[in-house]
Amino acid sequence: MTERQQWIVYGILGGSLAFNLLHIVDGSNTDDAVATLDGDAVEEVRPEDQSEGLVEAAGLDDGTLVEQELTPEVLSDDWSILHVSIEHSLTRTFSNAGVPNPDALSMVFTRLFVWDFDLTRDLRPEDNIELAYRIAEDGFPEIAGARLHSKKYGKTFTAFRWKAPKDAYASYWMIDGTEINHQLKNSPIREYEQVTSLLKDGRGHKGMDWKAPVGTPTYAPKTAKVSRVNFGNFRYNGNCVELTFSDGTLAKYLHLEKAAVKEGQTVKVGQTVGFVGNTGRSTAPHLHYQLNKGNRVLDPVQYHGTYRRKIQDGDVVDFLSDIGPIINGLDAQIVAER
Repeated sequence: MTERQQWIVYGILGGSLAFNLLHIVDGSNTDDAVATLDGDAVEEVRPEDQSEGLVEAAGLDDGTLVEQELTPEVLSDDWSILHVSIEHSLTRTFSNAGVPNPDALSMVFTRLFVWDFDLTRDLRPEDNIELAYRIAEDGFPEIAGARLHSKKYGKTFTAFRWKAPKDAYASYWMIDGTEINHQLKNSPIREYEQVTSLLKDGRGHKGMDWKAPVGTPTYAPKTAKVSRVNFGNFRYNGNCVELTFSDGTLAKYLHLEKAAVKEGQTVKVGQTVGFVGNTGRSTAPHLHYQLNKGNRVLDPVQYHGTYRRKIQDGDVVDFLSDIGPIINGLDAQIVAER
């Protein structure tokens, strides 16, 4: 990004946001390929192109100088800004900072960065965390945006909540426009609010969980035979379906509202298997998707493979504008502490 381009971004977005955009983007690239949000088409974008891509996508690389004065926006009063340095565990750090329900906030924060950062091993004393959060009506914390300054990796990890125009739900995105969450290839679910459990998140969970409203369709990721329906202990599994893939892998869909297939039936790729529910041992509507082969539990992330989405060029300005109040709120706290 040239000096001239930096000042153009600065003029459009305001000092606080622009400073962080320029400071963070240069150090937040990932080694993963990403895909643009253009329906079913997937276009790989290399990480080294992402910083310059924001300027070009925003229409700022056409030789036109944009002059615009903006008053920095801030978050509404129901959001709290927290700046902390890691003292021990993440939960203890939040607790010492006086956060209500620090265990829950720690869990939500961990979900943001679990794809790129192991908070049980990678955190270092005095790593800095900045986040904007609030307590929802159900008593559970929500995070609008967060920055994690890592000593181990020598860079800043970023996550900002934003709803892409074609998405049913908001997701979390890096400052460079790359989605935090990985998407499974041929995923068993297409629309969901959040991934709430992974095999690698340290909980000892045997499946991958997606939070989604009751009635959300689930799909067959490949051609398979329906080996069982509503099997096992209903108290734990609830309504459920098991598919057998051609390689012998068993795919289990648990806690369904109802099944959409019958035992012995052959299903094709993309065919509806059942609908998300809250049956069995479940505290909220979600899909539990579990893969077994023999006595082994397989990780859906490794079995399916994943890709990362990239914000469409035409939506970059809206994204940066929408997350501006979050960044300004985080930075206002930094200024106040100096």
